[in-house]
Amino acid sequence: MGVLRGAGAAATAVLAVLLVACSDPAAPKAPDATPASPVTEPTADPTEPSSTAPVADPAHAVDPPGEREGRLWSADILVQWNKPIDDALLERIEGLEGVAHTERIGLGQVSLENQVLTVAAVDPAGYRNFTRAEVADLQEAWDRVAGGELATEARVARRLADADGRIRLGIDDDAPALHVGAYTPQIPTIDMVVNTAWAEDIKMATDNGLLISTDGTAPATIRRPLERLVGRDASVQMLDVASRLGLDPDAKLTAIPTGGTLGSVVGTFRYTVIGGGRIAPDPAWVAAHIRTEVVPILGSVTCHKDLFPQLRAALLEVEQRGLADAIDPRQYAGCYYPRFIANTTTLSNHSFGLALDLNTAGNQRGTVGEIDRDVVAIFKQWGFAWGGDWRWTDPMHFELSEVKRVG
Repeated sequence: MGVLRGAGAAATAVLAVLLVACSDPAAPKAPDATPASPVTEPTADPTEPSSTAPVADPAHAVDPPGEREGRLWSADILVQWNKPIDDALLERIEGLEGVAHTERIGLGQVSLENQVLTVAAVDPAGYRNFTRAEVADLQEAWDRVAGGELATEARVARRLADADGRIRLGIDDDAPALHVGAYTPQIPTIDMVVNTAWAEDIKMATDNGLLISTDGTAPATIRRPLERLVGRDASVQMLDVASRLGLDPDAKLTAIPTGGTLGSVVGTFRYTVIGGGRIAPDPAWVAAHIRTEVVPILGSVTCHKDLFPQLRAALLEVEQRGLADAIDPRQYAGCYYPRFIANTTTLSNHSFGLALDLNTAGNQRGTVGEIDRDVVAIFKQWGFAWGGDWRWTDPMHFELSEVKRVG
């Protein structure tokens, strides 16, 4: 994509992008208490650097990027490992015919209201050159990322940000909450961008991902040699395909959930897309993590093995307190579902077997739900988060949010 010429064209393009994102009818409305839009209207020339780089969080700030330098690069291929990329391997990748430019980034997946979203930890100065021209030249956005804020699309922020404009990156109580500093379109398969100073707090790597530009070469022509170089444990996604289809259907994909709870329980989750919204997790992961066991009230269920102690304890307490009739086993909608959220290419915690849906009929999305609040309180006590607390409610949904010792 070529660089837009002229300040007026750039400002118009940025505003058009932001207005389209803000009109998404599927997202829930922001509460009246939400502060002003995290992205202010661009100045007369958005390609000029800000006179003062905003530093929202000095403890998580990196050097401001300054005015953009160098040419823009197409974001053609994204590679993800479950460990930092080796310098020698990077040199061999850069030596492949067709590889024009690369950028190291960190990649991790965070669970937010039953959506598993991808966060990239980046150096704003280098990463911005892989974004769309009007985004790359929006100086304030990159100054804000460098200053400790988060960049994402408006539809994501409107669904997940709290009244103070912050998004908590993870399900753990100590997961950091970052202020949304910019509404910007993202590279395909990446949902949010932060600077590398946040990586330790989010419990993610800073260099387990690689963006590759093939420039004038068709990305598909280097797929096979690249896959041979990086090995079976890496995910190689063609982003030109992902931009059209949501995901590269030929890729072996990787999710590395961040945070203490999901990170320790799930580990590295590899899967392929098999159509119809379904995925095929690595059989070795399934064998190591998924079990079918009998629990009180519900009977036989299939979940992640680490969910069972707390699920069994919660249901047993429901029984002991005379509330068993408040859960209808006929309206249990499952736990382990290896598929995407309906009509998306986004994983949910059901993909890991770490969530379950109860009493579906009276507890649909966007409602307060009819489920007994004493049952809800018991599940929370045993380390489950409840979808009824979310901005876009899902009161049938319970998911593991804290690992507790049982017995």
